[in-house]
Amino acid sequence: MELRTLEYFVAVAEEGSFTKAAARCHVVQPAISQQIQALEKELGEPLFERLPRQVALTSGGIALLPHARACLAAAAAAALEFADRSGLLSGSLALGTVGGLEGTRVLRLLGEYHRRYPGVAVRLTGASSPALLAQVRSGTLDAAIVAAPPEGLPAHIGSRLLLEDRIIAVVPVGTRTADRPLTLAQAARSTLISYGPDSGAYAFIRDAFAAQELPLDIAYATNDVALQVALVAERIGIALTSHASPVVASDPRIVAMALEPVIRLPKVFAWRLGPRPGPPLRALLDLWTEFSEEPDRNRTNHWP
Repeated sequence: MELRTLEYFVAVAEEGSFTKAAARCHVVQPAISQQIQALEKELGEPLFERLPRQVALTSGGIALLPHARACLAAAAAAALEFADRSGLLSGSLALGTVGGLEGTRVLRLLGEYHRRYPGVAVRLTGASSPALLAQVRSGTLDAAIVAAPPEGLPAHIGSRLLLEDRIIAVVPVGTRTADRPLTLAQAARSTLISYGPDSGAYAFIRDAFAAQELPLDIAYATNDVALQVALVAERIGIALTSHASPVVASDPRIVAMALEPVIRLPKVFAWRLGPRPGPPLRALLDLWTEFSEEPDRNRTNHWP
């Protein structure tokens, strides 16, 4: 019973498909099918029930799954420990990020990671939260920093809280003062500039307006906060955007206002709960934990 075979078995179990498991493991489907068949022959019973559109674990597969995950986790832990001992951790780490993280500890975290593990090639990908989560789930990305969806994260996705962001209103300077919140009813009567439906923040705004039985009509939809602010500065309308974005605090042409009721926007570090995170991801998770124990000098940021 080889670790690679167990990795294929867990991938099929979690994906419910030989085709998706092959894509996740970056191999052709026949290779996975042959390995699973050999494993079933070795154990003396079928591990999957082959259905027309998916596969499901048999009782034997259900019994094997926790053992397979434990074996893969132990192997990953051993690899990481010895990589740390030798100082030769290498490989690659594909990390996705949403915008507005310039004011958080993410940059210092990545800087320390680079200094400790210069042999790891880090590839950053920027996109909307739903797109990044889909890539984490498929295995295209090792992890991502995203807005956690209101309905919760998908199955097999682990997370740690990065910060409790919130949505604020941004208005042209001289039109309103920031001494009292802007109500959602007032916002609904304005020309709105905000995120598009492909953004993770959009769902929080949509649900908040729906809870107040207010229409949400976003006239200018863009996920680029700098562009949102520029449109506000041209007095086109008001923007509903992330409080954490440094663009908002640095532009003298606009005024940032609290919203009533508050629209919270939690941002999390998310990764796939696979059987064995690679050593580069394990090292990043360990470093994340180390950073979380430090005093936080930024009141906006909250680390687990």
